[in-house]
Amino acid sequence: MRRLFGSVRAKASLAATVVVAVALVAAGAAVLLSLRADLVDQTDAQADSAARHVASQLAAGIAYGDLELGDAEEHPVQVAEEAGRLVAASEDLESVVGTGIAAVRPGPAASRSPSASPVPSATAQDDDGGDDDGEDDNHGRRSGRGSGSGKSGGGDDAARDDDDPAVGQISEDVRNSQGTATVDGDTAAYRFAAVEVTTPQDVTLTVHAGAPLAAEQGAVRTALTAMLIGLPLLLATVAGVTWRVTRRALRPVEGIRGEMAAITASQNLARRVPVPAAHDEVARLARTTNETLAALEASVERQRRFVADASHELRSPIASLRTQLEVGAAHPELLDVAGAVEDTVRLQRLAADLLLLARLDAGERPVDGRFDLGVLAAEEGGRRAGVAVAAEDALEVSGSRGQVGRLLANLLDNARRHARERVEVRVRGDGAWAVLTVADDGDGIPAGQRDRVFERFVRLDDARSRDDGGAGLGLAIARDVAVRHGGTLTVGEAPAGGALFELRLPRRAS
Repeated sequence: MRRLFGSVRAKASLAATVVVAVALVAAGAAVLLSLRADLVDQTDAQADSAARHVASQLAAGIAYGDLELGDAEEHPVQVAEEAGRLVAASEDLESVVGTGIAAVRPGPAASRSPSASPVPSATAQDDDGGDDDGEDDNHGRRSGRGSGSGKSGGGDDAARDDDDPAVGQISEDVRNSQGTATVDGDTAAYRFAAVEVTTPQDVTLTVHAGAPLAAEQGAVRTALTAMLIGLPLLLATVAGVTWRVTRRALRPVEGIRGEMAAITASQNLARRVPVPAAHDEVARLARTTNETLAALEASVERQRRFVADASHELRSPIASLRTQLEVGAAHPELLDVAGAVEDTVRLQRLAADLLLLARLDAGERPVDGRFDLGVLAAEEGGRRAGVAVAAEDALEVSGSRGQVGRLLANLLDNARRHARERVEVRVRGDGAWAVLTVADDGDGIPAGQRDRVFERFVRLDDARSRDDGGAGLGLAIARDVAVRHGGTLTVGEAPAGGALFELRLPRRAS
């Protein structure tokens, strides 16, 4: 189980599924919210239309009892004065929550017209102290307006509320709210619209009309159900497709892994991993892996040859030294002391060369020093007969003076072995480089053999003698030292026809 969920394929499938799930949930929530908002707006528009339909009747002066309120289940309606007294309501309306008016049945006096007002009795007129008819009429109108509008201090002198609509007009403002209404025993959710209207008799009323939210709730519920059903199916599809696509994409990687495991088990570096036909990252990985295997194979083979050649080169002086010592032990008068010393010195030099090559192969960094290449060349040339040195001044380079000295010594020894009479050394500057050349007047090196002379334990036909030609490590060490110091060592043809070795090292900045 851990291996399954720890694979790249499982992680990719899980990541893709999670990303798609988050995106779908966010998109679904946005769609539901947008759908609900649009449907609520439509419901508000229906409630506002129903409220204005009733308000238009009141603005025309129709009596409360004659109002066309419509079906209570579709549009429950309440008409109330400003004081909150219910004057009209839809039939079969049993309760309302959300309009601010709990009553669903108007009082006994609400059946009269908005213009009607209670008429004072004769006894009340007599008790008033015999007011004249004009005063009685004015009093009656003030009383009727006061009870109808709910404003205190009735009469024509009362101040009108600036927010009330004009006489016979409907307010443009609408207040929306949400609540419930019970009609014929069924309770449902509604959106209510409240609109103010002023009758021709200057009575301000508020009309509350509702529109059912059943359609909005049904649409949202249907959309939510579809999402809840479709989301898992879509996520399962995404996970399955991602799993298959990832498996197909990673199949070459598994092939590379299997071949590498087989190479490791067999230790056969000649094998190569399969390269996919596609030109993608996996194909580039396979090609790079094969290049690495080829370099590793070459390195291992070079190391094997090096060990074999080193063993062979060491065996000769050791065998010669042992023979001389055994002869000397049996016949002291026949002991060749000079030959034994020579073999010991050659063995010591070979061991030193092998040790230096091992250190260079291990990536040992040269000592961070500075020295004059011309001065070093003059010192090395002065120790050998037949060597002429011509050097410019102040050609400083960086690195290990000992290793570069060893490089020059190997070049000079090689040139003296092949020169007829003379070896010339020149040191000059070439921009950012210090250039040293070693030329001899020997037979030179054939063009096809010039790269081979830098290989380890390689001796050309004219230098096969171990006594004269060495072990074939000098030029290999020289090139390795040059490369470790950031330079190059090449071989060409000298003007006199011999070999011309050119060493280039970066100059030390002043």
